[in-house]
Amino acid sequence: MLHTNRLWLIRHGETEWSLSGAHTGRTDLPLTPKGQARAAAIGRYLEGKKFALVLASPLQRARETCRLAGYGDVAQPEPDLMEWSYGAYEGRTSAEIQREIPGWNIWTNGVVGGETVEQVGERARRVIARATAVEGDVALFAHGHILRILTACWLGLEPAGGRFFAFDTACLSVLGYERGTRVIERWNQSPEARGAA
Repeated sequence: MLHTNRLWLIRHGETEWSLSGAHTGRTDLPLTPKGQARAAAIGRYLEGKKFALVLASPLQRARETCRLAGYGDVAQPEPDLMEWSYGAYEGRTSAEIQREIPGWNIWTNGVVGGETVEQVGERARRVIARATAVEGDVALFAHGHILRILTACWLGLEPAGGRFFAFDTACLSVLGYERGTRVIERWNQSPEARGAA
C-alpha cells in the first residue's frame, strides 16, 4: 500500500513559561502577544491549506494557536496531544532542577510524579494511528515534547529518541514517506519562511 498522507506538526506559540524555559505540561497558560502574532503567521504560511483532519491539544496555548492559524472551526480536541505531564517539575527550568540533581536530563532521568517518556510515547502512537487512518494530510497542533516524541515514534525510534529533535515555538514540521519509508520532510520551519505545500 502506497502511503501519501503527511502529518503537519505545529507547535504552539510562545508563552511566558516557554520564554523562560520552564517546563509547561498541564498548566494552561495563554500565548504572549508575540506568540499570538507568530500563530497568525502560521496561518499565512499555510495559506488555507486543506487538511483531511485537524487535531489540537485541549490546552489553550495549542487551541489558540490553531484558531489564530485559521483552523479553529475544523479542529477536533485530542487529549492524547496534551504535553508531557511533568509532575513535581512543572513550572521549573532544567537549570533549577539540576541544582538539586546534578546532570539531570528529562530524557534520561524522567520526572517525579508525572508521566514516563514511555507513557507519552503510548499517547503519541495512538495519535499516529488516528492520523494514518484517514486519507490526506493531517494537522496536529500541540506542544514541543509530545511532538518530538511523536516524531521518534513515527520513525520507529524509542520515545526517548525525541531528544534528537529540537522544536521551537510557533514552528512547523512535516512527517511523510519516501518510497514507503516514514521520514521527516521538513523540520522546525519558521512561519516567516515561504513554500508551504
